[in-house]
Amino acid sequence: MARYSGPVCRLCRRENMKLFLKGDRCYTDKCAVERRNYPPGQHGQGRIKASDYGTQLREKQRMKRTYGLLEKQFRGYFEKADHQKGVTGENLLVLLERRLDSVVYRLGFASSRAEARALVRQGHFLVNGRKVNIPSYVMRPSDVVELREKSRKVARINEALDSVMRRGLLSWVELDREAYKGSLKTLPVREEMTTPAFQEQLIVELYSK
Repeated sequence: MARYSGPVCRLCRRENMKLFLKGDRCYTDKCAVERRNYPPGQHGQGRIKASDYGTQLREKQRMKRTYGLLEKQFRGYFEKADHQKGVTGENLLVLLERRLDSVVYRLGFASSRAEARALVRQGHFLVNGRKVNIPSYVMRPSDVVELREKSRKVARINEALDSVMRRGLLSWVELDREAYKGSLKTLPVREEMTTPAFQEQLIVELYSK
């Protein structure tokens, strides 16, 4: 399956916002967006006048790149969100946040979604006591995620957990640091999805054409 494998800081610069793809580095002054706040490439510092379509496309690309999805996957999530009751844009974000790799990231077992995706694929986690290695597995409220016993001494995971404990958790997840387990308490809350900040209505408008 085709997947971007180049420098991820380049993606943040292209979208002109922090997508938090490098974990803790994004919170320091080493962040590429902080140091070179213009798109990459020869014409990155030139003037760019975006059309309505261009603005909508960029918003879709930002969300896709944040969650590490390909176009077909992303379109599938949008169609599911569109068939649900409620606001389509908010439904889309809630679906993406309910992915197992997103929940693992929000709980602090990984410093980025890409790292969370890799840890899930490597079989480090149990969901409700059963091994799950599918990053797109959709979590339900009250589902419990637990780090396997043999993975609890991995230094990188412990460093990520310590970091998230300092920053704090979002309201829809709950972490038991000593037991290396956490849960999805409720459905994700749109008002707390501010890093990065999305304008999901632009994506709805793009796909509605």
